Amino acid sequence: MPFLRAFIRTARMIRHIGALGAGLPPDDDVLLDAPDERLAPALVAAGGGEYGPAAKVLAHTREAAEWENRDRYVLRLAAFAASRTEWFESWQAASPHDPDLLLVKAELAVGRAFDSPARAELLRDVTPLILAAADADPGDPVPWRVALDHARGTNAPHAVFTEVWAEAVRRSPHHYGCHVAALRYLSAAWYGSHTECFDFAERAAKDALPGSLLQALPARAALAYLTTRAPQGIPRARLDAAADLAIGLSRTYGTADPWPAEVRNLLACVLIEMERWQDALEQFRLLGPYATSFPWDRLSDDPLGRFLELRDGARLEVAAALPLRGGPGGSDAH
Repeated sequence: MPFLRAFIRTARMIRHIGALGAGLPPDDDVLLDAPDERLAPALVAAGGGEYGPAAKVLAHTREAAEWENRDRYVLRLAAFAASRTEWFESWQAASPHDPDLLLVKAELAVGRAFDSPARAELLRDVTPLILAAADADPGDPVPWRVALDHARGTNAPHAVFTEVWAEAVRRSPHHYGCHVAALRYLSAAWYGSHTECFDFAERAAKDALPGSLLQALPARAALAYLTTRAPQGIPRARLDAAADLAIGLSRTYGTADPWPAEVRNLLACVLIEMERWQDALEQFRLLGPYATSFPWDRLSDDPLGRFLELRDGARLEVAAALPLRGGPGGSDAH
């Protein structure tokens, strides 16, 4: 009987796997961490040693109070500056007090410290850079997202975390980046627990504006729990509710929209961990060509390879669950 079941499962896969590829871009068309149309030219210019386009795009986000874009761009530009420093050094020499420069400088310093075995000591030296970035534009919440990461890395007690969190939400109560940083601090991997993490995420999602990425925060808590490999009793119903809320959010955005790409990647990973294969395959279709390093870099040193591997795995699992006759690969007609 086990042999017969395996044979039938294989036959189902063979019959349906081709049809289930509809709507999925070929492997070679999938992009990892593709920048949007505003950031891409800035990165190209920075690669050539020019800082002007990066300075301009960040200035626009500050002047227009586009805090979510600002946070994303700062993270990408700081990561780029870590490996390609010429353009950033030129920017520092030309405009050392530019609030956008100061913010990238603080993020760059925090990122470098986190990569060092002497993390806590190095991060303490970064404090003046974060304060300088915050003072340069008092209404900007992004320096306070950096400060939340800093608090996590310096083993700051909950009282300090609470003070920093209050400063962040005073500037932007629904800022996704600050909520993610707070969720990391509260996670079981750092200074909280899975229950505390879920409680925080669910409150934020409940208070979120329509279409806000904060509605995916419980799914992020679910991912932290599911990948711990030492579950601590979060009920399956709570995990399903987190996934369902994020699915509803994902469906409010168009197919192949780069804005919710990270959330959709996160959600696909959660659904795979929960063996909700059909739902996971739907997210891969909605993603189009936009793969993101997170969360796949938590599972592999080759995030794009892991993305493609699990995308194929979801197709196989869905195909294996379909009847031999009927479904995407055939008809019920005799």
